[in-house]
Order: sequence, then structure tokens, then C-alpha cells
Amino acid sequence: MLNMSDINVIRELGSCGYKISDIHRMTGYDQKTIRKYLRQEDFSPAPTNPVGRPSVLDPYKPVIDEWIQENDKRTWSKQHHTAKRIYDRLKAETDYSGSYDTVQKYMKTIRRDIQNKGSQELIWEPGFAQVDFGEADFIENGKQVRRKHLVVSFPYSNYGITQLFCGETAECVCQGLEDIFEFVGGVSKVLVFDNATGVGHRVHDEVMETEMFRRFRAHYRFHVRYCNPESGWEKGNVENKVGTVRRNLFVPMPQYTDMVLYNKQLLRAAEGKLQEKHYKKLRLISELFAEDKQHLLDLPSKAFNVCRYERYKADGYGRMCLDGRHFYSTR
Repeated sequence: MLNMSDINVIRELGSCGYKISDIHRMTGYDQKTIRKYLRQEDFSPAPTNPVGRPSVLDPYKPVIDEWIQENDKRTWSKQHHTAKRIYDRLKAETDYSGSYDTVQKYMKTIRRDIQNKGSQELIWEPGFAQVDFGEADFIENGKQVRRKHLVVSFPYSNYGITQLFCGETAECVCQGLEDIFEFVGGVSKVLVFDNATGVGHRVHDEVMETEMFRRFRAHYRFHVRYCNPESGWEKGNVENKVGTVRRNLFVPMPQYTDMVLYNKQLLRAAEGKLQEKHYKKLRLISELFAEDKQHLLDLPSKAFNVCRYERYKADGYGRMCLDGRHFYSTR
């Protein structure tokens, strides 16, 4: 490795117009080294990593990490290893001869790293949206029923909109997204879903989307990101929004006779949230959502027709059965 004086000689010769081969002949330095320092743009001093003294625990740290990985990552928090338990196991299962204090200090380091990783906050850009389903009870035509509500939240502005449906099918997701896109006047450039909720199913690490959702995504030109299984923190904004919507809009139990009209009421209710302040940024949600809207994609010239065409054979009475339970008369 060359010192800065040698590097400056190389760069000065280069600035004078000498070729790499000329500098190699004049200085004797390797041509790859010369090329490296001629191309380097940043010579700012880099922080040095402090070199700690070797510890008697160093050979046993992989063993400790393996114990924690095998047990603590998948068991109840009250049954995790303590420093005392780790020390006892080291004495019983290995030839460790160090002190308990050394083990305790290492365990504090591990816990601090875990806490730092767990408390890292995700930063969301304007125009991104998260999608999830919740459920609540309603009085529908005088009868108590449990329905699904689709929630779309914009993490940058903390603005959320919900629509009510009877299930979590791809048709429900597409219809709800289309209505919300029309309501806000644009299309989110990236939608984050919880493990393909309603739009497909996961096979190992691959998500198999339904034909309906593939067509819908191509029509509106947005990108999709799917959360990992059991990783709700990857879309924590909409997770919280689902509970907030249920507590604020669905208590006491709402009553309606027409779900389409009730969904229009829910859109109007979302407008009222624009005048509230963001819980952390302390700015009006309307101001932040205006920045969200600047990054939305334009609506297509034609709306997507959320429907499914299928062929059925009628029975001897001229009836056909849909979904194995609904019968309809034909000609």
C-alpha cells in the first residue's frame, strides 16, 4: 500500500498528461495500482476500527450464538437464555475457564445489537402505499354479520382509506383499490401487501398471483412488494391503521342496508382525517398527502372492469350452480 506522498506523485504525473505506462516506467509502481489511484475520487480519512484485545471467551462465542439461534429465536421470551444460564452451560458442556463477568458483558452486547436492529425505523417515500385486510362486525339489513375491510395507507403522510367487502378475494382487492385510486386521483407506484393477501398464494419463497390481479396490475402499471411470512413490521403503518379504523369508524357497530352506499360514506369519512396532524412530523396530513399525490401515477384512460367470465353447464331444470352453493335459472 502506497503512502500519500507516493499517491500524490502518481496523480501529479497523471494530471501532466503522462500515460499509465509512462508512470509505471518512471516510478516502478504496478499499473493496476496506478490506475486505481488515478480513478479514485475520494481521499477523505476513513474511521479506524478499534482492535480489541483477545478474550478468553472468543473461542466460545460461536457456541453461544448457536445456542441463542436455536432456542431464543423460536421460544417464548420468558424461556430465553440468561447470562447465568449461558455461563452454567459453558462450564458444564465445554472447557471454558473464564469468569461469569466476561459472559455477562458479551450477553449485554448481544442484547444491545438485537434491540438496535428491532428499533430501526423504516423510511417510506411519498407515493408508496401499504394494503391489508381487517375484520369487524356490522348490522347488515338488520342482521349482525362479520365483514372484511380493505385498508390502504400511505406511510409517508399516514393517510388511510378503507372499503368494506364480504371476503378477501382478488375481486374484492381489485375493486377496493380501483375505488380508492379513483377517489385520490392517482395510482400508488408501489403497493406493499401482507404475504399476498387476497391476490394470490405463496409457494415457499414465490408468490403466485391470480390472473385477475395480474391483469389489474398491468392495467394500472404499479409495482408490488410482498412481505415475508410473519413479518408484520415490514408494513407496520397499515397494521396500525387497520386497528385505528376499527376503533374509530366501527364503534359502535355500524348499520347499513346497501354496502355500496356505505363504502361511499367511508370515503367521505377519510376526507375528515386530512385535517389532523401527523403524530410525529407535526404537519397537517393534507399537506403531507399532497406530496404523496405528486408521486402518484396517472389514472389510465379506461377503468378496469373487475369481473370474471366463466362457462357453466345448466342442469336438466335449466339451472347452473356457482361456487358449489348458489343456483341461478337460465333460459
